[in-house]
Amino acid sequence: MLFLIAALSAFLLWTVANSFFLPSLPRTSRMEDPPLVSVLVPMRNEERNVETLANALKASLYPNLEFIILNDQSTDRTAELLEQHTAGDSRFTVIEGKELPKGWVGKVYACHQLQEHATGRFLLFIDADIRFTPEAIGQSLVLLARRNAQLLSGFPAFDVPPFLSKLLVPMQHFVVFFHLPLAAANLMNFPAATAANGMWMLFERSGYDAAGGHAAVRDSLVEDVHIARRIKASGQKMLLANITGSVRCRMYETNHDVWEGFLKNSYSGIGRSPLLAAGLIAFYSIFYIFPLFLAVYGIISGDLIYTAPYGLAVLQQGYVMARTRQRLYLAFLMPLQAAAMIAVLMQSMWKSWRKKPYSWKGRHYS
Repeated sequence: MLFLIAALSAFLLWTVANSFFLPSLPRTSRMEDPPLVSVLVPMRNEERNVETLANALKASLYPNLEFIILNDQSTDRTAELLEQHTAGDSRFTVIEGKELPKGWVGKVYACHQLQEHATGRFLLFIDADIRFTPEAIGQSLVLLARRNAQLLSGFPAFDVPPFLSKLLVPMQHFVVFFHLPLAAANLMNFPAATAANGMWMLFERSGYDAAGGHAAVRDSLVEDVHIARRIKASGQKMLLANITGSVRCRMYETNHDVWEGFLKNSYSGIGRSPLLAAGLIAFYSIFYIFPLFLAVYGIISGDLIYTAPYGLAVLQQGYVMARTRQRLYLAFLMPLQAAAMIAVLMQSMWKSWRKKPYSWKGRHYS
C-alpha cells in the first residue's frame, strides 16, 4: 500500500517536471519574409471532413501558402466535395492518388505523392480531421525557426464523442508526458527518445529529403515516429511541441473506428516486442487498474487511505489533461483508460502473432 502511494507520488512529480521540456506554440505567428509552406493533406473517404478542413485552410493568416490535397482513391463523395470547396482559390491543388504499390502503407504512399508536387521550402503534413486556428501554421513555423529544428510535430487537443475514444484517445498525451523523456526527445539527437504525430508534421524540405522522406518508411504503420527517428539519425533536430492551444482533432466517430485505429498502431508502436508488451500490461495493471479496487474497498470499509492510490492516478492524468485541453472529468476514468489500452495492445499483439492483417479504410496490412 505504502509502496503504491510512494510510486504514484513519484510518477506525478516526474510527469509535472517532464512536461516543462515540452514547449507550447508561441503567441506570435509573424515572420519577416515568410517562406512558402506547402500544406499537404492525404484524403481517403473523408467526405465528412472536406468542408471544415477547406474552411480552416482558407482562414489561415500565414501569407505564403500552397494547399495540395490528394484524393486517395476515395469511394465516397470526397472528390466531388473537394472540387466544390476549393474552387476559386488558386492556392489549392487537388491531385488523384495512384494505385497503391506493393510494400507501401496507404497513407505513407499518399504523403510520398504529395511531396512530389510540393514547391515550398517547408512541408506541413496534416490529416483531414484536423482543425486549427488561423495562426497555427505561422506559430509552428516560428517555433521551428527559434529552435533551429528541421521537424516539428505535436499531438492536438482531441474531441472524443464515442465512449471508447474517451478511454483510448487521451492516453496518447499521457504516454508522451509520462513515458517519453522529453528533455532527451527535444534536446538530444537520440533516435530512441522520439515521438511524433502524423496529424501535424512540419518539415524543413532539406531535412525531409536528407532523412529519405516517406519513401524511407514506406512499409511502416507508425511512419510518423520512424521518419522522426530518421531525422535524428541523419544528425538533424526534431522538436515535439504542445500544439493543443491551436490545433484540434476529431479522430473517430464510432467506437468501431476507435478500436480499429488503435489496433493497427498499438503493438507496432512498441516495436512488436512481447517483452515490452508484457511489462506494460503488468505496469498498468498494478499502478492504474488495481488502485480502483483499493478505492472501492476503502470506501466500503471506511479506511480512506486505500483511496489514495486512485486519487494520485487521477491527479496525474488530470494534470496531463489540463495541459492538453482535455475535459478534466475524464481523468476519473483512468483505470478504465488503462484497461482499454491493455485490451487493445493484447488484441493487436494476438493479431500479429497469428499473422492476421490489420484493417483501415478498406486496406489490409500485416
